Amino acid sequence: MSETTPTHATHTVFNQPPPLEDINLFTTDRVLTEALRREGAEWAEDRARTFGEIVGRRETIAWGFQANDHPPVLRAFDRNGNRIDEVEFHPSWHALMGLGVEHGLHALPWREPRPGAHVARAALFMLLAEVEAGVGCPLSMTYSVVPALRLQPEVAAEWEPRVTSTVYDPRLVPSWEKGGALCGMAMTEKQGGSDVRANTTAAWPVGDGYELTGHKWFCSAPMCDAFLVLAQASGGLTCFLLPRFTPDGARNRFHIQRLKDKLGNRSNASSEVEFRAAWARRIGEEGRGVQTILEMVNHTRLDCVIGAAAGLRWGTARAIHHASHRQAFGKLLIDQPLMRNVLADLALESEAATTAMMRLARAYDGEETPFRRLATAVLKYWTCKRAPVHAAEALECLGGNGYVEEWGMARLYREAPLNSIWEGSGNVQCLDVLRAIQKSPESLKALLAEIREARGADHRLDLFVNELQHQLERPEDLELRARRLVERLALALQGSLLVRHAPPEVADAFCASRLAGEGGRAFGTLPVGADFRVILERATASGNP
Repeated sequence: MSETTPTHATHTVFNQPPPLEDINLFTTDRVLTEALRREGAEWAEDRARTFGEIVGRRETIAWGFQANDHPPVLRAFDRNGNRIDEVEFHPSWHALMGLGVEHGLHALPWREPRPGAHVARAALFMLLAEVEAGVGCPLSMTYSVVPALRLQPEVAAEWEPRVTSTVYDPRLVPSWEKGGALCGMAMTEKQGGSDVRANTTAAWPVGDGYELTGHKWFCSAPMCDAFLVLAQASGGLTCFLLPRFTPDGARNRFHIQRLKDKLGNRSNASSEVEFRAAWARRIGEEGRGVQTILEMVNHTRLDCVIGAAAGLRWGTARAIHHASHRQAFGKLLIDQPLMRNVLADLALESEAATTAMMRLARAYDGEETPFRRLATAVLKYWTCKRAPVHAAEALECLGGNGYVEEWGMARLYREAPLNSIWEGSGNVQCLDVLRAIQKSPESLKALLAEIREARGADHRLDLFVNELQHQLERPEDLELRARRLVERLALALQGSLLVRHAPPEVADAFCASRLAGEGGRAFGTLPVGADFRVILERATASGNP
């Protein structure tokens, strides 16, 4: 090499953001901290702060990557050919599950039935879901099973202490030998899907229980200790609790046929199962299986809203963090006007989702059954529908890095559609809204009363609500217009909450872009005059926007 030949430091890395880790995911989320206090769970602030620090650690974030890099494996038989139907998980999965159970994400409101308990749990659940959404499934179903179990007091007396224990015990042994238990669900069948009344699983009484024979197309979290299932008894479609072990300690005839190879949620096991005269206990009356299992479904739908809000928050935080450290064309990306618009728009969507989700969680704490009956379906539809497009835009903010697995945005993108599908897809939610409006008019009255709490505070919101009222009064083509109607209900609720609780700059940008039509159809189309600084400051997890 000539003495005049320049040397190039080709392995020097610069203009790349540091990892977003070793931060407190709770204290750096202003919207969530404000909502926790406002919605009645200020007593849980210390535990949320502690949990936010734990889940924001580098080690915890790494567990999420590892659990997805090493997905669960089905061990249907032992080496001698005996049927065992076990699911093997990476240690990182168990570490995340242990965190969730130890901090009560599966049981907090039942262990501590006090005002704000569901709000506190919602905040904790959101924080863990930001790091890894896969563990949310078994935690959510275990939390949600308790209201259904209580319809059968003798079963609840036996099982509630197990499923509300804060001991995580992943061993596949009889539940009475464990420190704690988890519960799953198996409703849908290959010929039915959301049409659970097409169920063909048969149930007949034997002794002090029933025996079930059938095939479930989706069984969530098959490693759990028991499952709520639907089957046809002599009195009609009925709900049952089917444990992995019979009362004499034998393995129940619950056979895992395969694990589903899914788009996302890959750290969690979802399966197809077969019951061959499997022993179970009835929950609720014969013939009222749908009504009984809806006690569980209503709470898991709340968790779909929480999970979607978590994805919106994490995508926003990652995009802002990247843009705050990455330079292009002579200045930071976050200082580029168009990128600033995109980031602020993402942050606005996240703030609206978190604010509405926490208000919904409060409805589960008190005597607000009519409000939560309709608001749950409305917010599940809209928040979950916004998640995939939001994830795509947040990913794009990282450019090519966002498309690479090790940056985490690809996993977020694959995860984004799930909450819209789980526990009733978009059309199911919209039809549920119409059913609630027609059969429970008090639910619409309660939702509109909440929306009108902001009457007179912003003329754009008032005009939007007036038009919404007009649309609700038109009886023709309701089903055909259902998606648009539910969308408007969700936007009106989010707008009302932001007008009442968010800084004026945030509420103004939301009303202008979402209600008054001054924004476009893509993110990054907030109108000129929107205060990006205030919006971004509230959403920034680290550094200065």
